[in-house]
Amino acid sequence: LLNMNDQVDEPRADRSTSRAHFHARLSRYRSLLRRKWWVLVLGAFAGTAIQGVRLWSLPPSFASVGRMIVSIKLNIAEGSVYTEELSNFLGTQAALMQSGAVINRAHARITAQNPKLRIQPVALKVTVLPKTTIFVLQGTGSDAEYTQAFLQGCMEEYSALKKEMRTQTSDTTVAGLTEEVMRLEKDLRKADEDLVAFQSTNSSVLSQDQGNNSAANYVAALYQRLAAQKSEYELLQLLTVDQNLDRQQGAGVVAPLANGSTDQQSSAGGERTDADYFKAKQQLLLLQAEQQELGRYLRTNHPKMVAMSEEIARREQLLKIYRLQSAEQLESKKASLALEIQNLERDVKEWEAKMLDIQAKAAEYQRLKGNSQRIQALYDRLLATMQTLDVNKEISPESVTIMEPASRALRDQSQTSKKMAVGGLIGLVLAVVLLLFIDRLDDRMISFTELKEAFDEEVVGQIPREKSRGPKRQVALIGPTDERHSF
Repeated sequence: LLNMNDQVDEPRADRSTSRAHFHARLSRYRSLLRRKWWVLVLGAFAGTAIQGVRLWSLPPSFASVGRMIVSIKLNIAEGSVYTEELSNFLGTQAALMQSGAVINRAHARITAQNPKLRIQPVALKVTVLPKTTIFVLQGTGSDAEYTQAFLQGCMEEYSALKKEMRTQTSDTTVAGLTEEVMRLEKDLRKADEDLVAFQSTNSSVLSQDQGNNSAANYVAALYQRLAAQKSEYELLQLLTVDQNLDRQQGAGVVAPLANGSTDQQSSAGGERTDADYFKAKQQLLLLQAEQQELGRYLRTNHPKMVAMSEEIARREQLLKIYRLQSAEQLESKKASLALEIQNLERDVKEWEAKMLDIQAKAAEYQRLKGNSQRIQALYDRLLATMQTLDVNKEISPESVTIMEPASRALRDQSQTSKKMAVGGLIGLVLAVVLLLFIDRLDDRMISFTELKEAFDEEVVGQIPREKSRGPKRQVALIGPTDERHSF
């Protein structure tokens, strides 16, 4: 149980010891600060004074300020040819303004315009007003006249450099477009020649294809005639002679023609045979009815009855002859339909092959025509772009405008207070380091925790620090309701 209690209480004791040690160090530093506060004041004052002397010994600095407005892009009617990304635009332009090309050109410009001025270093700072494309340029140098001229030269040279870049880009674009136009012109000429050659060798096919699809309509008519002939042939295969004769009698002796339409029986012999058969059959029925009527009054051997029987027998023989002729006509009709079906099937195959050839050539014609039209449209668009770019190069407004020219260079006092504050801060930091070094050398005990850390013996009592009060700087006596520590 004791071991468990020790294990549980040990982390708590460590935490309390660490906290006491931290408070002891904090109390030590607070006491050091109360006793040596003048070191911090002296360090800050010394840093400020040294920085002031340093600034006073430096040559005077002059600053000139100017403003410029830089457009995002060049507006062109048929589309933007020279553009810059908005996300990188501000940083790109600021870097370009501070680039060596602009600075060197500004120095050369000043030397050319005023040879008396010697080249001097000038610091250039570029900032952008929030939510605008207005650039604020500030030049700082030791010579007021040269600083102002340098800043003005930087703005003008930047504007000239932007114009040269835009012109160079436009010229490069025009050159590239010219090459592309020449290539498209060759392609267009070749496409037109291919189209004309195809039309000259396939004029008949193209005329048939353009004639409201006459080949397709003719093939559809052949399919209809073939279906009608096959249906008629299959029906004749199923009919008997009597059924065929009855069908012809009910249809008015109608037969299909070769062109797919229907008309009265064109064969004079076939029409006469069918009519004679129906007439003979009608007469036979009349004779049989008359014989049956006479049989009610006359005997079988009566001359009239005998003559009637002979006439009926003759009519029946005639019907047999007519039926035999009808059977022969039916077979002949089947054979002719079979031949016509074969002929129609052959025509359908031939015309299907012709139609596929016509469709393939028509598709090839459309492909050549579409290719020529596509090249022509691209050629016309590139020509229009070239003309627009050439015009806009001359009449488009500048994308860079000097909003405010370089102002007169005045003595730069903006950084003096800031530099003085930095000097004082450095002196203060050095003073803090000095105090920590002094505390490191001081081995006096100023807290109960430090005594316990330094000695193994127990502390039997503490004497509180009591401030003396009154004119004689004496400690007051203890009273009955004294709130101070007990002695």
